[in-house]
Amino acid sequence: MTDRVRCPWGDSTPDYAEYHDTEWGVALRGRDELFERVSLEAFQSGLSWITILRKREGFRAAFEGFVPEKVAAFTDADVERLMADASIVRNRMKIEATIRNARAILDLDTPLDDLLWSFAPTADRPRPATIADVPAVTAESKAMAKDLKRRGFAFVGPTTCYALMQATGMVDDHIETCWRATSR
Repeated sequence: MTDRVRCPWGDSTPDYAEYHDTEWGVALRGRDELFERVSLEAFQSGLSWITILRKREGFRAAFEGFVPEKVAAFTDADVERLMADASIVRNRMKIEATIRNARAILDLDTPLDDLLWSFAPTADRPRPATIADVPAVTAESKAMAKDLKRRGFAFVGPTTCYALMQATGMVDDHIETCWRATSR
C-alpha cells in the first residue's frame, strides 16, 4: 500500500500507516469496543496517539478486554496494580476515570453505541482539503462531552470526543487526496 496517498499523519510511521489504512474512520459498533476506544482516547489526552497505539495490547490485558462489568469491579488494589504496570500509561487520574466510565456504562439507560452514535453529524460537510482543515472540536463533540459528563463519565472533553468520533467512523476526516476518502 506504499503507492497510496494517505493523510499526512498516516505516513509518519508503519504503526500509523496500518492504523490509518485499517481502522481510523471505519464505523465501529459494540459496547466493549467503544468502551476501549473511549478509554484509549482519554489516555491519549496530552500524549501522542502513537504512544497509546503501541501500548494498546497492554491496555487490553490490563483492563480485561475493556469489558465494563470487569473494569467496574476494579478496586483500589487494582488501581495500584495498574500504576505499577509499565505496559500502559500509568496515570492515576486516567486509570480511575476508566473505572468510573465502566461504572457509568453499566448505569446507562441506552446502549453505549446507540448513545455515542446519536451524536454523529447527519448533515454532509465538506471533505477537508488539508490536515489544517480538520477541526479539533465540533458542536457535536461538545454535545457528546456534555452529555457523557452529565451521565458520570470522566476525561471526555470535546477534543477527546471528536477524536473518538474520527477514530470510530462517526465522522470521516480523511483529506480529499487520501485513498481512504469516501465520496460525499
